[in-house]
Amino acid sequence: MSRIFATSFASVYPHYVTKVEKKGRTKAELDEVIEWLTGFDESALSRHLDEGTTFEDLFAEAHLNPLASSITGVVCGVRVENVEDPLMQKIRYLDKLVDELAKGKSMDRVLRS
Repeated sequence: MSRIFATSFASVYPHYVTKVEKKGRTKAELDEVIEWLTGFDESALSRHLDEGTTFEDLFAEAHLNPLASSITGVVCGVRVENVEDPLMQKIRYLDKLVDELAKGKSMDRVLRS
């Protein structure tokens, strides 16, 4: 099992915020992306952050967006569409969306709409 599975989402979230804000995007946009991927609303996302939910439990409760499988590309040298472990793939989907947001892609493109 990968160490990231047992890592609390709340411990990584500030790094996502920093990454997107450095590139001129907002925490609200980041939250919108996370909510799009996971199916959580704002209060559910806040609850997971407050409770220190692990990535494993976060994605166990998530209702993954049906368009998530259209997320493709490379994160940390790994093609997200080729990741075999389902949980790791979901984490990589999230990483890829955060990367796209930070790189200045429009929300329409990031949210596959």
